[in-house]
Amino acid sequence: MPDPRIVVLASGAGTLLQALLDSELRRLIVAVGSDQPEAPALARARAADVPTFVVPMTDDREVWNRDVVKHLQTHEANLVVTAGFMRILGGPVIEAFENRIINSHPALLPSFPGAHAVRDAVESGVKVTGCTIHIVNEGVDTGPIVAQCPVAVEDGDTVESLHERIKERERALLVDVLDRIVREGVSVHGRTVEFG
Repeated sequence: MPDPRIVVLASGAGTLLQALLDSELRRLIVAVGSDQPEAPALARARAADVPTFVVPMTDDREVWNRDVVKHLQTHEANLVVTAGFMRILGGPVIEAFENRIINSHPALLPSFPGAHAVRDAVESGVKVTGCTIHIVNEGVDTGPIVAQCPVAVEDGDTVESLHERIKERERALLVDVLDRIVREGVSVHGRTVEFG
């Protein structure tokens, strides 16, 4: 199998993206896209000489999703990574890249899906949370799980302090998982994901 052409989608600071740019995977990243024109993630990509694009959210989600697909196809992507991308990808994107969209989430799914996973974990009183790499489907953080890493919740943790520790593990896990996908490939059978 030829090396994948990876497009990373990011909405914010781009620390997950930076971990990928600092790894051997950098050579496979063909573009970085965002829904936010001023996202620091785009500046990180430009600093690494990676092409960027912006698809601002519109009132018509169907049109927006088709625009995302067009950008991904323009860059000949065959693997998409959503790294801190704060938009739900809809049917047109999921169908065009079925089982080829990888997301990183700061909780041990299926616990604490959605945009406030770390806050929800702290407020729930759990003693262990973590991060999950999963395949994106049409639900919100409901796709098949590829890999997980636990992170202990310490006494006195705030959302911010816990999130920082999760992000450290999340960055390492995302790089490791994508490296394995590149080397071994991945197959999805229902809810089960296997390398090779």
